Amino acid sequence: MNNTRRWAVTLDPDDKLLTYAEAAEVLNTSPRFPRRLVEERRIRFVKVGRFVRIPESALHEFIAAGLVEPVTLRGQHTRRAA
Repeated sequence: MNNTRRWAVTLDPDDKLLTYAEAAEVLNTSPRFPRRLVEERRIRFVKVGRFVRIPESALHEFIAAGLVEPVTLRGQHTRRAA
């Protein structure tokens, strides 16, 4: 009996698979950064044979997860320099 489990995951056919260089352009970083994200398993990726591709949607999810909303202070006045 084979205990190896394979999980079937479907990708959106319109979801473009990007190389490290293309992913770096989207993130405005060096190609090393998306490579590190994959190595650290911090982003979804696809193995195509021996090649690694990053779905464009995975980059958008990564960016959205890092989004920091500005803090608004209610009822507090900003201090002015004298």
